[in-house]
Amino acid sequence: MAPLPISSIRVGKIEDVQELIKSKPNKVPERFIRDANERGGLVSLKTHLHQPIPVIDLSKLSKPHTNDDFVFEILKLSQACEDWGFFQVINHGLEVDVVDDIEKVAKEFFEMPLEEKQKYPMEPGTVQGYGQAFIFSEDQKLDWCNMFALGVHPPSILNPKLWPSKPARFSESLKGYSKEISKLCKRLLTYIAISLGLKKETFEEMFGEAVQAVRMNYYPPCSSPDLVLGLSPHSDGSALTVLQQSKDSCVGLQILKDNTWVPVLPLPNALVINIGDTVEVLTNGKYKSVEHRAVTNRERERLTIVTFYAPNYEVEIEPMGELVDDETNPCKYRSYNHGDYSYHYISNKLQGKKSLDFAKILN
Repeated sequence: MAPLPISSIRVGKIEDVQELIKSKPNKVPERFIRDANERGGLVSLKTHLHQPIPVIDLSKLSKPHTNDDFVFEILKLSQACEDWGFFQVINHGLEVDVVDDIEKVAKEFFEMPLEEKQKYPMEPGTVQGYGQAFIFSEDQKLDWCNMFALGVHPPSILNPKLWPSKPARFSESLKGYSKEISKLCKRLLTYIAISLGLKKETFEEMFGEAVQAVRMNYYPPCSSPDLVLGLSPHSDGSALTVLQQSKDSCVGLQILKDNTWVPVLPLPNALVINIGDTVEVLTNGKYKSVEHRAVTNRERERLTIVTFYAPNYEVEIEPMGELVDDETNPCKYRSYNHGDYSYHYISNKLQGKKSLDFAKILN
């Protein structure tokens, strides 16, 4: 998608949080301090301790469809998509070496000197490069996070100037990792289709040449984590999002469940999956995208590698007829071009699920 005209956007000074903690380790600049009702604060685990986000075992979904394990796991997947919009997958098939390698090169990138990372700037109004995305004014609050984002597929969304030459293995590692994540997303969408009573090929046939992008997020320690957010509350514009958290990271992801921010504790070797706005529209709201955010930690850093998987920009999106009933479940969303929605999404700051108003039919 074409970015907004850079000349029309004034974002003010955006300080690099890694450099901030080097020069002023005990100071949080005003632009990072959130209003009291927005702050991350400390969230108790006790409310949802008895019901952590669901865990889906993909090895059970590889069994014949008549197998009891398959039937039970498909039911779990359906409930996870309907009740939570988030789940973790284990036995997902990604080789440990592939996962470890992308984590290593991501760490190496963020550990490089600032002047090296700034060779790949995220210009205002764009979502590729190094910096902070979704900033559109000089007084907008900033997230306690450094980002590095890249378009991966199809080739038309690649910006070769933003693919770093250092670390030396970065491009090779990211391409290999992204191919494996693409396979995973296709598998997941197959199982999600089955869980909805649809043909297993439904989403792959509909999406065409899927769009895939990656964003690496580095959250340094913050001396006052109760005053800031690592990442503003939002839902994702994708169909599916896959989150990998580095093994030595602190807990940071929170999802909004029953009006309570619930921390997500990643399992070892698991990946966290969430439903994006696109699947919410296609399923007419049966499977919902969920508002989520990131918080910071006083002593520990956090690194995540996030993949966004979505239909081709040329695809027309609307609720599938099988999931619409004029009497019991009327159509909730209008038909729209996915490229138009993607442009709308990246042209606005992160603000809960507000972006999805673009598609809603207002009574």
